[in-house]
Amino acid sequence: MIKLSELQLKEIIVIDNGSRLGHITDLEIDSNQGKILAIVVVAREKKSGMFSKADELIISWDQIVRIGSDVILVKEVQQPDLYVKA
Repeated sequence: MIKLSELQLKEIIVIDNGSRLGHITDLEIDSNQGKILAIVVVAREKKSGMFSKADELIISWDQIVRIGSDVILVKEVQQPDLYVKA
């Protein structure tokens, strides 16, 4: 079994293009079944300012290809669209 603190040390890498997404900041858990549904990563290219919130990427557990000793490989990650201008 692995602890959340150990997962947070691993860098998230997209297997398709090798881009680095950052580190896990949170988990989405199904409390009824006790399963992890998704990992939450703060988008690397947008850092939060003093009063702003950084974009978060929600990566489904099904998108994780492999959890290695120092990285987590994921596939098919979409960029956040929280701040889409209309």
